Amino acid sequence: MEKIWEEMFNAAKAVQNDRQISDYISAGGVSAAILSASGKIYTGVCIDTCSTLGICAERNAIFNMITTGESEIAKVIAIMSNGKSGAPCGACRELMVQLMPTKYKDIEIMLDYESGRVVKLGDITPEWWIG
Repeated sequence: MEKIWEEMFNAAKAVQNDRQISDYISAGGVSAAILSASGKIYTGVCIDTCSTLGICAERNAIFNMITTGESEIAKVIAIMSNGKSGAPCGACRELMVQLMPTKYKDIEIMLDYESGRVVKLGDITPEWWIG
């Protein structure tokens, strides 16, 4: 496994911190790290609200990347509340497709950190409406 995956895993774990923000909002149950095309790691946590205004950890990390002026993703890892990595949801996949419509299929996704199983977004999102 590439060393960068360990760095991304550790960066995501460092921000996870599952916590209750208010009676209506919790954060940090899931965390994510995005590796941009420039090689910088961006992190984010899920923010869950009682009124669907929340955001997934992957999208939060992507928005952090966009905020700093970057817009190209190379790799993604999400750490679930059980400490294992997993696949991005449909909304996160949709954002990545729309962000990189001609290159999204090449984004690497760490599906299983323990075994080092990596897939391309194009493999798990093969026939998206953008094409």
